[in-house]
Amino acid sequence: MTLPAADIAEFLGAAKDLAASAAPVALRHFRRPLAVEAKVDTSPVTEADRETEAHLRAAIRARFPDHGIVGEEFGAEAQGAAFVWTLDPIDGTKSFLSGHPLWGTLIALSHRGRPILGVISMPALGEVMYGGPGLGCRLDGRPVQARPAPPLAEAFVMINELPRILAAHPAQAARLLAAGRFPRAAADCYSYLQFAAGWVDAVVDCGLQPYDWLAVLPLVEAAGGRITDWQGRPLGPESDGRVLAARPELHAELLACLA
Repeated sequence: MTLPAADIAEFLGAAKDLAASAAPVALRHFRRPLAVEAKVDTSPVTEADRETEAHLRAAIRARFPDHGIVGEEFGAEAQGAAFVWTLDPIDGTKSFLSGHPLWGTLIALSHRGRPILGVISMPALGEVMYGGPGLGCRLDGRPVQARPAPPLAEAFVMINELPRILAAHPAQAARLLAAGRFPRAAADCYSYLQFAAGWVDAVVDCGLQPYDWLAVLPLVEAAGGRITDWQGRPLGPESDGRVLAARPELHAELLACLA
């Protein structure tokens, strides 16, 4: 089912409004003392995560009461609705806690299970990327796209969660580090913004949940990239958290490297 252009425009405007309104909520806590709790998976969570997600949920309920919401901190409500928003209030809590500015807020909207738009908001940098299928990809209002892919031997590859990949997938990590000209250890959502903006050539990631990748998927694809798991399969609820994003020709080379 193709959604009317007016509906898409309304939803995109709402997503941008959500990002703009949530930024000061998170920034109030940035580089200030915060109590840190450990979740079941040992990842950190703070008042900033919860307050930001609570703000986003309230704003969505007020504007779209029949839409579902799934968030990292407070779970799912009306998950079977035709339209579902997926939220990661602070993607990069470790960066947030250490005063590092490369944390973001991720907002995705899916229609009947298909992501139709995404937003990466970087409050500490004052940057916002948004877009999706048929919308293109924009950074602070300016159209952007992934740059033409070089061969892997000349590529700038962002390797998110490198310590985890080294521990869990040492052979693949060794090949990645040896293959690209500029392998760079990184983390979290900003690597995907860099790719979609045309600043780097690929992102290799692992350990992701749907709230980590649902917002970046439509942006990567709208920018001309391909995003899959490490076997080249489409991302979905059953994906194992390993993610690869690149232009199609480089994507194929990286799949071989990760095999």
